[in-house]
Amino acid sequence: MAKKSAATLSGFDVLTDPKSVTVPAVVAIVGDDGFLQHEVRRALVAQLCGDDPDAAAEHLDGSEIEYRDLHDALSELSLFGSGRRVIVVEEADDLVKHYRDRLEDYVAKPRSDAILILEVTTWPSNTRLAKAVAESGLTIRCATPAQGKELTEFTKQLKDWLVVVARREYKCELVRAAADQLLEQIPPEPGILYQEIARLSLLAEPSRKIDVKLVQENVGGWRARKTWDMIDAAAEGRAADALQQLDRLFAAGEEAHALLPQMASTLRKFALAVRLFDQAERRRQAISIRIALERAGMPPFKLNDAERQLKQIGRPRARQLYRWLLAADLELKGYNSTKDRARRVIETLIIRLSQHAAPVAGR
Repeated sequence: MAKKSAATLSGFDVLTDPKSVTVPAVVAIVGDDGFLQHEVRRALVAQLCGDDPDAAAEHLDGSEIEYRDLHDALSELSLFGSGRRVIVVEEADDLVKHYRDRLEDYVAKPRSDAILILEVTTWPSNTRLAKAVAESGLTIRCATPAQGKELTEFTKQLKDWLVVVARREYKCELVRAAADQLLEQIPPEPGILYQEIARLSLLAEPSRKIDVKLVQENVGGWRARKTWDMIDAAAEGRAADALQQLDRLFAAGEEAHALLPQMASTLRKFALAVRLFDQAERRRQAISIRIALERAGMPPFKLNDAERQLKQIGRPRARQLYRWLLAADLELKGYNSTKDRARRVIETLIIRLSQHAAPVAGR
């Protein structure tokens, strides 16, 4: 596919086909949708830096740095090869506010061996800086329009992207009519819809097809919301709350065979994050819990909650999650379980995650 070199793109243009985007020396990722911004930034860095973007790109906190810190990062010589360095400034609104003139000067004469990516919430198009980036750089919009033609186009691109997400990340076919149905039941919020595709992919066996019927039966209703509430309560160690939610779900007709895959989807990410953390520790490499969770596939909008939840679970128990989930899956499949016996499988998992459960490795 031909490279896209437009001065302004939507976030979905990048996410749908990042390799088609020509990345200039200065990029502004603009808007108030944190999920879209995160995903766009990750896609750009992965395209530019290859298999290990976290190691190859330098991330700066725009709310704390001064311009001299950015200048030093842009001017630093690369230790590896002759490729361009990638400097990402997250939450760059304060940096732009205080050093607009210097940024304008840099955009006019950017370094040829570096790429600067600015993540900003506000970006008035009538400023000299925004005009300069529009002329020689790239602006990527990551906000939901309020109305009109812009909202119609945003919604169309959102549906196209969901189809790609289902195919590329979850090996599922999202039927177009099912995407329409999703947007009828859920507001056009990319982060929430991404999570729904992940959940529906777990329920799409064996056909690997997300159709209208699957969406109608599993999205947007009371049971879907309560299922995620139960999973959050269990991960946070609030066993009593989680068991209460489980009572309501079973009373409403939910099945253990449908609940376990959804629980496993979250808990496996915790298990992988701890495994990545342990591996980095053995190599004497510094890694934060947040980065480990991100690399394990935790959605960006869940990272704050997930970091707190993983700390509650603790490393000893998180190391046992794969084994516990396998045992629960075998118990459900190993016999024609009654509802009571199947329910005990889920209850056991919740109790093991309780704040009061001892994190003994052999449990």
